[in-house]
Amino acid sequence: MDAYECIVTKLDFREFSSKEVSSDHKTKILEAARLTQSGENSQHWRFILVQGKERLRTLAKDSEWGKWVENANFAVIVLTDPSLEYHMIDAGRAVQDMELAAWSFGVASCVFTGTKLKPLRRDFAIPENLHPTIIVGFGYPIRTLSGKIRTENRFQKSRS
Repeated sequence: MDAYECIVTKLDFREFSSKEVSSDHKTKILEAARLTQSGENSQHWRFILVQGKERLRTLAKDSEWGKWVENANFAVIVLTDPSLEYHMIDAGRAVQDMELAAWSFGVASCVFTGTKLKPLRRDFAIPENLHPTIIVGFGYPIRTLSGKIRTENRFQKSRS
């Protein structure tokens, strides 16, 4: 799938099949995040790979809005340095690259931000100097859907 098709067909899923995502695809998804550009090339982020049913259950328990992540194949907690004013933009860019890489392999994803901060920090050994900015769950979709390519051009050419 080319990059444009990937962008215009990407859908969010919160229901996943039991099919395992290969370790090769997981590695490539994480590598897409690592290779993402960051403000001042600081690469301040850290990524926590959450896999295994027990760990995913713990992550779901520590969330306000992401209870569905319990049924994902794996999740990634994106940690950023809140002292950098661009830290949230960098987190979003890294997540977008992970999601697009995943989608190109047929792996679905969805993000959430609402967490119970103290239990999350404790359960995943998150250092105080880093902020769990966003979490993304991944897995193969439980049903077969494909995004509709939105080809309608909403931009009008200016008249000279």
